[in-house]
Amino acid sequence: MEKITCIFAFHFPVRSVHGHANASSLMRRPRAAGVCGQISGTCFCAIMGMVICTMNLLVTLNANYIKPLKVMLASLFYNNAHRTFAIYLMHSSLTEEEIAGLTEWVEERGHRLIEVKVDPGCFKDAPILFHYTVEMYYRLLAWKFLPDDLDRILYLDPDILVLNPVDPLDDLNMDGYLFAAAYHDIISITEINRIRLTPYKIDAYYNSGVLLMNLERQRERIREEDIFAFVDTMKKQRIKLIMPDQDIMNMMFNPEIKNLDERIYNYDARYYQYYKLMSGGECDMDYVIRNTIFLHFCGKKKPWKENYSGKFHALYKHYEKMAIG
Repeated sequence: MEKITCIFAFHFPVRSVHGHANASSLMRRPRAAGVCGQISGTCFCAIMGMVICTMNLLVTLNANYIKPLKVMLASLFYNNAHRTFAIYLMHSSLTEEEIAGLTEWVEERGHRLIEVKVDPGCFKDAPILFHYTVEMYYRLLAWKFLPDDLDRILYLDPDILVLNPVDPLDDLNMDGYLFAAAYHDIISITEINRIRLTPYKIDAYYNSGVLLMNLERQRERIREEDIFAFVDTMKKQRIKLIMPDQDIMNMMFNPEIKNLDERIYNYDARYYQYYKLMSGGECDMDYVIRNTIFLHFCGKKKPWKENYSGKFHALYKHYEKMAIG
């Protein structure tokens, strides 16, 4: 008989998580006998000398982003075939049919989807800015709705392709940091944000599309009442927040964000020529395909829309076909 030694530290859904009330509905599978270990919140299972590890992933979206989500996940699964993912889907408006369809799609590919349905009443006292909804708070307060025994989780926007293994994030030291993120060191972007947020003296304006979250520290450090009070102050001072959650994250927590290399962890697909020029030709297409982990289609122009003509359009279409045919 083949010897199997593994650790199970996974969460299996019993029913949806609605705010705080049902967090306990995620139960733990028993551990198998054998040598066990857990590193950086990532679980390992050794089968005939082969290591399979599970990473926790957070996504937030509405029905308009289901298709891009599948493309992002298809690229993630394909380029990380050696591991599995527990995908926490945080939302307030998806239907049961949409959740069932996503769950089936994910499970067919060997991974798990855990629904985290947020009761809108949880944010009844939250101030809202302009045309934005309470969903602007989801990334900042995700720790409130996720299981208490998760110590870290990777958040990804749906408008991303994952081109290489995410393994380097397993051992990233997050001591003293709330988030790990990259900022886009594009001169125009940097200067605009520095001027726009002048009172806060922000030298690095971090993009919130890729966030490694230190949930353990966030539970100690982040308070929703502080965030709501901050947003209220912005409203009273008529300070316009262009990207509310991202602006709030930078203005309130900037010193507690660990810096990641944007070319690896949050490559802005709009600026291929810029990256290549500023790197003296090093950051060319070969570099991106072989080294970049997260290729981010920032901005209003998206590769799944008609008339998109960006540098990485064909690459996106490749994964789109893989995801939805």
